[in-house]
Amino acid sequence: MGSDDSHINTNKSSLDLFGANQTQQPSFMSDLDVQLPSAFDPFAEANAEDSSAGAGSKDYVHVRVQQRNGRKSLTTVQGLKKEYSYNKILKDLKKEFCCNGTVVQDSELGQVIQLQGDQRKNVATFLVQAGLAKKESIKIHGF
Repeated sequence: MGSDDSHINTNKSSLDLFGANQTQQPSFMSDLDVQLPSAFDPFAEANAEDSSAGAGSKDYVHVRVQQRNGRKSLTTVQGLKKEYSYNKILKDLKKEFCCNGTVVQDSELGQVIQLQGDQRKNVATFLVQAGLAKKESIKIHGF
């Protein structure tokens, strides 16, 4: 019987070791949950400016980049004057930068130009050279 009792004691000591690991594991998992980044909203800056801006606010042209799949990205242009023909501007942008694009109608933002790739700097210089916007009124957003 003495040999059987020693065998049971080794099992208890091994259970104590596993029990100690299990009590520390939930604290590690809670630390991991805190470190996860929150979702990034590329339109948060514009929404904050719209809500805090008064009647005399300056109109800005917002040029943003959004991440799609992997290395793919999307450039959006918002805030151009309504009297401009968005389709003609899009046609010139597509021809100038050798990329594809579309004009999207949004309920809150109005018409938004979308281009393939990260074209933020190219679009900003194009809008200034074409006289569609002043350099001071263009805001470039993104990572």
